Formats: sequence, structure tokens, C-alpha cells
Amino acid sequence: MHTSHHAAARVQQRAIPPLLVDLLLEFGASVPSGDGTSKYYFDKSAKRRVKAYAGPIARVLDEHLDVYAVVTDDAKVITVGHRYERIRRH
Repeated sequence: MHTSHHAAARVQQRAIPPLLVDLLLEFGASVPSGDGTSKYYFDKSAKRRVKAYAGPIARVLDEHLDVYAVVTDDAKVITVGHRYERIRRH
């Protein structure tokens, strides 16, 4: 996972484990968010894929899956955060 300095600071400030960002990039859904970036998040099917992958620790992860990440086209994470509202697909 390649991150910008901003993303590394946000991961620490917002207490988002790097494991969640890795899972998000591996299993998450994405939508274009402008300027050549994509926003990754966990939708229902992504949450199901994570639960199938994680096995017994899925219960612990379930309460932490409301996160998002903004990623450039060359797979560099720009920022991450907690999702408080629905992501609208256009």
C-alpha cells in the first residue's frame, strides 16, 4: 500500500488500522470521485467478501468497516476517513 504523507497522518489521527485500508483496497467497491481519483468503500457485497475471507475474526472487523479511502489512478492512497453518510453513485 502506497500512501501519501497526508493519508499516513489521517490513518493515525482517525485510528484506522492499516489492515482495514488493505482490506478496503482488496475487497472494496469503488466509484469515481473526480480529478482522476476513486473512492473505495465497503458495500454489502464487499462486506460479505471480507467476512468470507476473515473467517472467525469477521465479528471484530464488522464494526470497523464504515471507512473510505480516496486513491489515485496509480494506486496511491490520498486520504482515508470514517463514513458517516451514504456514498452516492452517479
